[in-house]
Amino acid sequence: MRSVLFATALFTLTSPVLAETLTFGVVPQQSAKKLAKKWTPILRYLSAKTGDELRFSTAKNIPTFEKRLAAGQYDFAYMNPYHYTVFHQDPGYEAFARQKNKRIKGIVVVRKDSPLTELTELAGQALAFPSPAAFAASVLPRARLTNDGIPFKASYVSSHDSVYLNVARGYFPAGGGVMRTFNNTDPAVREQLKILWTTHTYTPHAFAAHPSVSPAAVERLRVAMIAMNDDPEGQVLLKSINFKGMQAARNSDWDDVRALGLNILDKLIRQ
Repeated sequence: MRSVLFATALFTLTSPVLAETLTFGVVPQQSAKKLAKKWTPILRYLSAKTGDELRFSTAKNIPTFEKRLAAGQYDFAYMNPYHYTVFHQDPGYEAFARQKNKRIKGIVVVRKDSPLTELTELAGQALAFPSPAAFAASVLPRARLTNDGIPFKASYVSSHDSVYLNVARGYFPAGGGVMRTFNNTDPAVREQLKILWTTHTYTPHAFAAHPSVSPAAVERLRVAMIAMNDDPEGQVLLKSINFKGMQAARNSDWDDVRALGLNILDKLIRQ
């Protein structure tokens, strides 16, 4: 999974450190090409600040990403709130950072010229979602539709960007996403859409470490990520992914998600 080597003092470090090569998995809310373009400069920056080599990784779709998390294939991972509550239990990922002063909110989008104004008008329709366990973009909207007795068929199209594109092209009357990816999607697509409905807010995605990663490496990364808030270069990089800042995190931050009692992934990751 990673290699370890001794390195001499790097940047602000004044004594030899145990530097590591570590995989950094990013949930595929968008295409791998788009994610690599956005995250590779960030990981290059964080590698320089920590002295560790952080290697970008993702998966072809969210279910594959979930199976890799279950197998502990990423040293560090950026995962949705529900993923974190599941994969904290096994294989033991531990949150160390999250987006600063942020609450995640799911949305249901329709075409801008759609006559739809209420969720009830989606009854009997096929709707687009990224994947079964995409928390705010899929789990929360589906739960609301089900609880309100609105029948629908869920179609999974692999990513948030795919949802937006499919709805914009008229293949589905509506689909689920989140505000951050909606704001990040191709403007030519976004301008064809409007938001029909939004969910309640929850603790956002977690940056978490596999239990096999050394505490020293986790701390180096946590410190470097939070320091981005006050560094002009770091601020530009955060803005590129629509982050206003970073803050430290602890496991209990996601108790609001645990309180929902979700068990969707129990069987999915074992298929």
